[in-house]
Amino acid sequence: MAHCTTLSSENDFLQLIHKHFPNSHERMLIGRGDDCAQLRGQDSIVMTTDIFLENVHFRRSYFSPADIGHKALAVNISDIAGMGCRPTGFSLGLIVPDEHSGSFMQAAEWDEFFQAMSALAAEHNLPLTGGDLSLGPCLGISITIWGEPGESGRVLTRQSCSPGDVLFVCGDLGLPRAGLLALEELGPEARKLYPGAVNAHLRPLPRIADGLQLAEIPGVHGAMDISDGLARDLPRFIGPACGADLNISAGEIPKDVRTYTQDNGLNPLHFTLLGGEDYALLGAASPDALDALKTHLPHHTVIGTVTATTALSLNGEPLDLTGFDHFATHE
Repeated sequence: MAHCTTLSSENDFLQLIHKHFPNSHERMLIGRGDDCAQLRGQDSIVMTTDIFLENVHFRRSYFSPADIGHKALAVNISDIAGMGCRPTGFSLGLIVPDEHSGSFMQAAEWDEFFQAMSALAAEHNLPLTGGDLSLGPCLGISITIWGEPGESGRVLTRQSCSPGDVLFVCGDLGLPRAGLLALEELGPEARKLYPGAVNAHLRPLPRIADGLQLAEIPGVHGAMDISDGLARDLPRFIGPACGADLNISAGEIPKDVRTYTQDNGLNPLHFTLLGGEDYALLGAASPDALDALKTHLPHHTVIGTVTATTALSLNGEPLDLTGFDHFATHE
């Protein structure tokens, strides 16, 4: 296939997939190529699906094929991290742009796409168990991923915190949003001005090790991955019966976010909370678990406290930010 410039058949795609993804794994009794894969059974699994669609979730004008392949899998792995679990396998649904569309990809571009996805899969020992292919008007990726609890056997969930619990995050907030907006305005040139933000948007790193460590700490009461911004995800996390007092200083905001908001006359704290695609972990823990957090996750940042009222506040002022909504109209 090295001499081919295009992939013209389903068999071409399957050969390229087999090139990058091993078809044998300790968890697969029957691999790709049959009507179904057969996997070794587990006592319980966590499972999730994410869609990654061209011109909705990414643009080819500044996402390389490798960026697309990496991020499509990374955002799914992050959901497993948010449950305090480890990923154990995934399946891939792919909408392939036809040759008459403006999204058509050459064989070398598909090679980059699968190479980046398989590199991330190998990093987490993830077998690709199968999937489906279809022609379509634009590039689309749908990944279903599953995983299992770590050594503790715990699965961390939303709406399991209580008033008085400490709220914390593992990871940076606001960076991917700054990267997205800079790329939309400046294209690839944005990387020169805001390299950390652009990289955070194009190549998110799932925090599996952090999630597994959180599940090992008994005083950690829950966690989730932040994908729609803290302003929207925080109410989902604490539930309708609780509120939160957030305390976040400007010094805790990543450098590229401070630079981008200063360059564009934006409120850095509000910008950080609106976020989106942060793929940081939000957690809640009892105050007596803070020493364990400091020991095992020294990079975590305390951002506030769960309250018995349903109100949200930021640094003592009422907070009324809605965050990202997948079905809202975005200008």
